[in-house]
Amino acid sequence: MGSFPIEPATRIKTLPPYLFAAIDRMKQEAIAKGVDIINLGIGDPDLPTPSPIIDSLAQAAKNPKHHQYPSYEGMLAFRAAVADWYKRRFNVMLNPMDEVLTLIGSKEGIGHVPLAFVDSGDVVLVPSPGYPVYSVGTSFAGGVSYIMPLTKANGFLPDLGAIPKEIAQKAKLMWLNSPNNPTSVVMTKEYFKHVVEFAREHRIIVCHDAAYSEIYYDGTRPPSFLEVDGAKDVGVEFHSLSKTYNMTGWRIGFAVGNKEILAGLGKVKSNLDSGVFEAVQVAGTTALGLDDSVTDGIRTIYQERRDTLVPGLKRLGLEVDPPAAAFYVWVTVPRGYTSTSFTAHLLEKAGIVTTPGNGFGAPGEGYIRMTLCTPKERLAEAVERIRSVGF
Repeated sequence: MGSFPIEPATRIKTLPPYLFAAIDRMKQEAIAKGVDIINLGIGDPDLPTPSPIIDSLAQAAKNPKHHQYPSYEGMLAFRAAVADWYKRRFNVMLNPMDEVLTLIGSKEGIGHVPLAFVDSGDVVLVPSPGYPVYSVGTSFAGGVSYIMPLTKANGFLPDLGAIPKEIAQKAKLMWLNSPNNPTSVVMTKEYFKHVVEFAREHRIIVCHDAAYSEIYYDGTRPPSFLEVDGAKDVGVEFHSLSKTYNMTGWRIGFAVGNKEILAGLGKVKSNLDSGVFEAVQVAGTTALGLDDSVTDGIRTIYQERRDTLVPGLKRLGLEVDPPAAAFYVWVTVPRGYTSTSFTAHLLEKAGIVTTPGNGFGAPGEGYIRMTLCTPKERLAEAVERIRSVGF
């Protein structure tokens, strides 16, 4: 009996390779050759999860009541902790009953929300360069991504005025991300006001990814989209404990804001996946109740790293602006290189893993992204290696 050819669905065949998986493969090949790799590729905090959070998990995991299926929307205690944190941090009032939804990391919600609201052929406004899941989730739902290019000329912000009228009228959903991955740009409340007006005029659902809001520098705290009047009428905000508390592997996040949008996402969630392990939610509740000294300490480390890498790159003659937030450094590639060729040059000649800007979308061509998820000594060594191999 011969096997028949297995034909993947069109949505899989047209999918680009997941960017970070491809980079990981390149890194593993270099390691296999014995290269001492400095990994500035993936934004995964190298710092440990704060010990009170770990202790909380360890205790909760021993309690048999947390060993059964968790609810889809999350424990009310965790959702209340989210609401308390939003009140403290942003002065935004949320009802934990229906304006907070627990997620298995924010990626789960970002990937699934188009399934709740986007029909075949519907337009979704997607910033580019940007997190690949915005456009992948759109295509899985049968939607069409309309790219909002983030260019230096426009301060790396989506130019809402450049969106053609007929596209705006067809658009069902818009993605925003501030602080931005990969450019690190922070949107102001003034910009968010324009977004609310635009969304209201064209009846567009706004989905704001705020995963990096607590990684900021020089004491300047990024605002929440929900701080702006009317934001809750048109949108939701996705957040995560991953970056704030060094909990990427724990898979816990949340979406907050418009209750009808959250209800739609909740319906998809209840049909396609499960809730977060309750012991992790107990630990997440502990995390959100920690005082600012914990996150201040984390920010201090990232600031030291930023202030090691950015001046070092500038001394080499590379064009780079210091990020105001997030742990990404967006570097213009030198003359004579493309994003991909400069990435390859740094890996092959200097043993440094970076991410080509065009991997985040065509408007990212001409840049590479470096992360600050490496000790400052290694960042200083990376600068020295680039100096020694040249470009």
